[in-house]
Amino acid sequence: MNERDGATRIAILGAGLIGAAWAALFQHHGADVRVWDPVAEALGETPARMASPLAQLAEVAPDAGPRGTLTLCGNLSEAVSGAILIQENAPENIPLKHALFAQVEPLMGPDAVLASSTSALTWSELAPGLQDPARLITAHPFNPPHLVPLVEIYGTDPARIARAEAIYRAAGRMPVRLKKDATGHIANRLASALWREAVFMVQDGIADVEAVDAALVNGPGLRWSVLGAHMAYHLGGGTGGMAGYLAHLGPSQERRWAALGNPALTPDVQAALVEGVAREAAGRDIATLEAARDKALIAALIARRKAPHV
Repeated sequence: MNERDGATRIAILGAGLIGAAWAALFQHHGADVRVWDPVAEALGETPARMASPLAQLAEVAPDAGPRGTLTLCGNLSEAVSGAILIQENAPENIPLKHALFAQVEPLMGPDAVLASSTSALTWSELAPGLQDPARLITAHPFNPPHLVPLVEIYGTDPARIARAEAIYRAAGRMPVRLKKDATGHIANRLASALWREAVFMVQDGIADVEAVDAALVNGPGLRWSVLGAHMAYHLGGGTGGMAGYLAHLGPSQERRWAALGNPALTPDVQAALVEGVAREAAGRDIATLEAARDKALIAALIARRKAPHV
């Protein structure tokens, strides 16, 4: 990305945790980044919020090229004008987002893409906020978005989706397309399914919080960091691959599915979860845990660059 190319002005709407990380990511990769927030204090704090992500990006992607520019915009028009991608990060509130879209749409260029970072809302819920819904895509990042490469995309205009994917790839992201609009997109549906069973095992007394987390991190989690669930079972089938696995072990997989639980977040279960993660945290506060997470993610990302692709 390089603003001298005339193709990389990015607008970031909302300067919270996610917005600041997006801004750092795009600036690190050479874009002309324009940030707007309706709260002047939040806008003013943006450079400070970006400092740590920028330092981490310098470690993860040192060869990204010259850093781009950052402009803090006091009005929406200044941020959106000329932007090819408008990354919206407003709170998960449909009327609020619709009101913002109504202000943004008249300011957009004809080929610009409005991308919502929504995690809980669907394109179908957000699209009625625009006169031309084809201008909108949902582009859900995983937290922290400057380190975790995934961006899950859904929209109805293939050309706009393709342009957005190219922008995200240029910033080192891995965009994946949904074939249909779905609550939770892809990754959060997978994560929710796994956590549902993790909570059930605590509720049912199968294992405590620390054991469940240790089993995940030191077992399938390690494997999932280099290959997906389907590919893992393909390899689990030996020389027969997925067909061999399904033929020989498909029935046992169905038995496991049948045994999975459907927990309820009762007060007792919530207390067990809170107490369990407190033991696991061992006195470390959230900032310390986030720093440890980010350090581990950076090491994993650097290692993955040298690893073969599966």
